[in-house]
This record gives sequence, C-alpha cells and structure tokens, in this order.
Amino acid sequence: MSSMPVGREVVIWHNPRCGKSRETLALIREAGIEPRIVEYLTTLPSREELLDAAHRLRLPLVGLLRSKEKPFKDLGLGSDGTSDEALLAAVEAHPMLIERPIVLVGHEARIGRPPEMVREILPK
Repeated sequence: MSSMPVGREVVIWHNPRCGKSRETLALIREAGIEPRIVEYLTTLPSREELLDAAHRLRLPLVGLLRSKEKPFKDLGLGSDGTSDEALLAAVEAHPMLIERPIVLVGHEARIGRPPEMVREILPK
C-alpha cells in the first residue's frame, strides 16, 4: 500500500468513526476535491510513509501520535529518548496511535485538528 501522493493528489488518512476525520473529509469534498481515502486502521501506512508524513508535517515522529491513547501511556512513548524504531513498532502494534486525520498534498501535510487546518494545502 502506498499512500504517498503523486503531484497534487490529496490523500487523507481517515478514521470513519472519528468526527474530526469525517469533518475534514467533508471539507475537502466541499472544496470540489475527491481525495484518496486511506483507512489507516485497516491499511496501515508503511514505516517509510509514517516517517515521510512526520517530515511533511515538520514534526518529530512522536508528533504523529495520539498521546492520550492508553497504549501511548502504557508503553511510555512520551518519555525522552524513545527511538523512532520503538515508536514505529508501537504504531504497527496499535494503529489507533496515529493522529487523525492526516491530509497529504504534494510535499506538505496537515493534521485536521481543527479541520480548517487542511485548507491551506488544498489545490486551488
């Protein structure tokens, strides 16, 4: 599975059970764009894609993770010195750790919290 956009393709890492993810998807569609939807809980992005998304977001890998989720706390992922390898292994075991939604366009990405954040990278 590759969720890396080609050109100006709009890709959303989506969880249909999440209200913010649904709102972000609706906002993209209201802009006249039909994005490629990756339901990351069933189609997990690769390690390379996760690292690439963090780079596009200009965040450390830990910035892609939901710090309030139980596995994040149980695995001590917020502590200093947690390696990217440990973070990637945690995401593989617990995909719900990925922040949602993440929208990827070209060389940029935004987390849709709030959903309006994605407007600045949508193709005109």
